[in-house]
Amino acid sequence: MSKATEFRLEARPRIPEGLERLEELANDLFYSWDHGVRNLFARIDPVLWQRVEHNPKLFLRRVAQERLDDAAQDRAFLAEYRQVLSSYDVYVESEPGPEVTEILDPTRDLVAYFCAEFGFHESFPIYSGGLGILAGDHCKAASDLGLPFVAVGLLYQQGYFIQTIDAQGHQIARYKSHSSDELPISPVEVNGELLKVSVPFPGRTVTARVWEARVGHIRLYLLDSHTPENNDEDQNLTLQLYGGDESTRISQEMLLGIGGTRVLEALGLQPSAWHINEGHAAFQILERCRQLLQQGIEFAAALEAVAASTLFTTHTPVPAGHDIFSRELVQHALGTYLEESGLDMNKVFALGSRDGGHNFNMTSLGLRGSRFHNGVSRIHGGVASQMEGYVWPQVPPNENPIGHITNGVHVPTFLAPEWASLFDIQAPTWKSELRNPEFWNFVDHIPDYHYWSVHKALKQQMGEFVVEQLARQHERNGTGHSVTERMTRQLVSPEKDTLVIGFARRFATYKRATLIFSDLERLERLLTDPDHPVVLIFAGKAHPKDNPGQQLIKVIHDLSMRPALMGHIILLEDYDQAMARYLLAGVDVWLNNPEYPKEASGTSGEKAALNGALNLSVLDGWWGEGYDGTNGWAITPRDTGLDPEFRNEEEARDLLDLLEFEIIPLYYDRASQGYSKGWVARSKASMKTITPRFNSQRMVMDYVENYYEPASAQGRRLLADGASTARELAEWKARVREAWPGVSISVVGCVECRCAYDETVELRVEAVLNGLTAEDVRVECLVTPECTGSHDAPGTDRFLLTMESVQDGKTVFATRVPPPYPGLQTLRLRMYPYHPALTHLLEMGSMLWV
Repeated sequence: MSKATEFRLEARPRIPEGLERLEELANDLFYSWDHGVRNLFARIDPVLWQRVEHNPKLFLRRVAQERLDDAAQDRAFLAEYRQVLSSYDVYVESEPGPEVTEILDPTRDLVAYFCAEFGFHESFPIYSGGLGILAGDHCKAASDLGLPFVAVGLLYQQGYFIQTIDAQGHQIARYKSHSSDELPISPVEVNGELLKVSVPFPGRTVTARVWEARVGHIRLYLLDSHTPENNDEDQNLTLQLYGGDESTRISQEMLLGIGGTRVLEALGLQPSAWHINEGHAAFQILERCRQLLQQGIEFAAALEAVAASTLFTTHTPVPAGHDIFSRELVQHALGTYLEESGLDMNKVFALGSRDGGHNFNMTSLGLRGSRFHNGVSRIHGGVASQMEGYVWPQVPPNENPIGHITNGVHVPTFLAPEWASLFDIQAPTWKSELRNPEFWNFVDHIPDYHYWSVHKALKQQMGEFVVEQLARQHERNGTGHSVTERMTRQLVSPEKDTLVIGFARRFATYKRATLIFSDLERLERLLTDPDHPVVLIFAGKAHPKDNPGQQLIKVIHDLSMRPALMGHIILLEDYDQAMARYLLAGVDVWLNNPEYPKEASGTSGEKAALNGALNLSVLDGWWGEGYDGTNGWAITPRDTGLDPEFRNEEEARDLLDLLEFEIIPLYYDRASQGYSKGWVARSKASMKTITPRFNSQRMVMDYVENYYEPASAQGRRLLADGASTARELAEWKARVREAWPGVSISVVGCVECRCAYDETVELRVEAVLNGLTAEDVRVECLVTPECTGSHDAPGTDRFLLTMESVQDGKTVFATRVPPPYPGLQTLRLRMYPYHPALTHLLEMGSMLWV
């Protein structure tokens, strides 16, 4: 019997009069961080709200007409509706505060933020993990602050994969296409026509339509290659995030960097500062140079002008996190574009090559095409300075231009509404005090019993969510109902109040998800203690091509199914933002044990801390700055030079020692009040110390003050008067590069090795400048105490030497140095190129030491 053909029909309701603005709310990602908006939709039909995965736009297409009609007649609902609209209108109409307008002028300044992924909400699946969530939080904070800001990305039809875990513990990746009319986006029109941009590709032109997503005060523009002008292969360029091969990846990055820049040009937007968030968007540098070439500015000067207004943020110390392409692939992919643009392949390739190699590194392009650079934590800034030091080969890594701004998270998004309500009562102005650490001492004044009751309620919600998730997983996999009951028995009895530890993040090997299992016999004893039980909850995805990462998932799955450990180890599938909200708010401890120093920052622990969870983490990434001895527990990383297996054993022992001797005893030290006062004190310390220091408002204002304003000013400076300063600087750099190999410096005479504390020491050096002048260089003496040997240790004093004379082709520089420290100190003399138009004093990367 032949199978009947099925046709799908969607009967869409009409929005009743009086509720028209539901569509407006559904089309603004404000809903992704406003609990009131989401609750409004959930109230109309709670079951459907869950089925459509909290997608307001899809909800309004699927909800029954009678549900909307009933809501339109429900006085209580209408009151809530009007309250939500009032809050929304106040937000949208609010002006930026003086903390922004005193630094950036909205009438002339605009920040353009490029990223390959944006994670706002589970209903908008164009993100895979940490980078995307961070980008989403950056945009949300920019909106909260009223920043002049625009973001650019790609619209992926399928986004990242949906994860299931089968009965044998294998990760299964499947993809789901999302129609544009079920996403919070609208097509962009210019002069009444749909906006499309084109990018030259080998033998063809790729066209992308442009979509706009409203994010409160700001706009995100997304390029979509799924248009009839393109062939099938090109239509699929924006099919999947991080899908396909290297050819797909470089094509996506051309579309993002080159096409994204053309979108802003077509919209008449003229950013004053350009933020490239990771190397995927670095091709924008080439496109902006092309635009200046069309104005008659030669390439070297164009590059200086472009770089002066550009910030490049690198996010990973793991080599696999940097996109590297062969010269042949770059030549093929960019060939047509470079020919049409007038850009020279050799010059372009030099921007992305390392040490004259045969590969093209997008991180190298991002660094050489920008003058502002940062890592995403203090530790990572130091690691990145070492990793990328080849860009400034003669400069000590700790002095090169790579700085750091530690990542933060968007508090309104990740703070549970129960905590927000409590804060509203205890400290009504808390939302405007997110950058004021002193203010957050109010947390200490919340009664312990009230504080703990909020945590217990959230923990119970998490338990119910986990039970539901596991039941669905097990039913699909044919696992018996009795197994599900045994697996969740510790979570379904709130009176037990079992200690719950969460580990949820991408399954990459360096994150060491299985480190806690290093001594399985000891761990089993700790987890299954009948009086002090512990539950470990794991969740996360491994990239479909990362077999070792997928093997970690299988190991955890197999352990979770062992009879002795069942119910004490739980593995959840398809980790997303909805699941994250439950876990981050409900667990007692958040576990993170990466291989130091490979955790650039990490933000999940920050989100957990907002909700009172305690971090148990290796001192890497943000935790290296956040841990203070009272607000969680720290695992001290062993020397990176040690054998990896030995390091793992030692750090795993620390982890289990902390669990056995500190964490479990403290949690179960409940006495008569039914909860541990010591635990509550530590939880409060976590919340009050971490919330004001590691939130995205603080992070974005750090970018505003340290990078966006200086980049805007420097960009204007170099482009003024027909880019005369950029031309002058480019010519000067070319002259210095040519002369520098023949430059030398040496001491004249002997440097005194002793003096009285109130005397000065004369320093004289002579330099062969090989055609440069004394104005082209800076000679200085660095003085450090205690003979530390550091070039720029804390306490280092600098003394400039000035030109004294020119004799026999040698320029003499001299100064007298008063000893700045008592006792033994080290004097070091050096010379480097100097020009007043440099963005960073050492950006040339050239330096000679005596």
